[in-house]
Amino acid sequence: MSDLSAGAAAVPAPPGVEIRALDTVEEVFAASQVLADVWGGDRGGMPPNLLRALAHSGNYAVGLYAGDRMVGASVAFFAAPAARTMHSHITGVLPDQQSQGLGRVLKQHQREWALAREVGNITWTFDPLVARNAHFNLRVLGTRVTEYLVNHYGPMDDGVNRGDDTDRIMVSWALAAPPVPTPADDRVVASVAVPHDIETMRRESPADAAAWRVRVRDGVLERLSAGLVIAGFDDDRGYLFVRP
Repeated sequence: MSDLSAGAAAVPAPPGVEIRALDTVEEVFAASQVLADVWGGDRGGMPPNLLRALAHSGNYAVGLYAGDRMVGASVAFFAAPAARTMHSHITGVLPDQQSQGLGRVLKQHQREWALAREVGNITWTFDPLVARNAHFNLRVLGTRVTEYLVNHYGPMDDGVNRGDDTDRIMVSWALAAPPVPTPADDRVVASVAVPHDIETMRRESPADAAAWRVRVRDGVLERLSAGLVIAGFDDDRGYLFVRP
């Protein structure tokens, strides 16, 4: 694999791990099941028929294999401006394979696939309450925040999102540009904290998790309405805001 842009250097895939296109119906069904397992057992996030259509029409649809076992998958489709941008709709790795850098391996592969097709920009959304995703997207990859989307998908019935509003942060990854750096402390004028482990909180204290949703939403929207922008993420302070 070629290197990522400066500051987000490529990491090699672990031995025995490879990424393959979803070429057959069997592979499509396996990928749909993997993603369902990641999101708590609901195939609604990426049903096999939709995944098959996206794959067959030339979009990005891959499985991540550890040996013969599919342990992750990623799906992206072309977006406006046509043929120059992709939207990464869903990427997941099975729980027993997480925290091994496989998500980063998938993103590297997605980047190279896009660049080979003259796509220079990839967008995606993530839950602003999930600190590890904010860290990965903003600090590791160096993406740029473009929008805060309130209840973007509406009610969802998977095991991760059930009973919660689906607020999302939209980010944009300029594939050939240097990663967006975390702003220096003297530029940061405000911050919005997030819980360190919202997943555990949702299981053990749903009311507290719901309160965090409102607290983060209100904090972010208040600062955006004041003309500030999200320019980075800090593990202790949360989202960092600067004047544009």
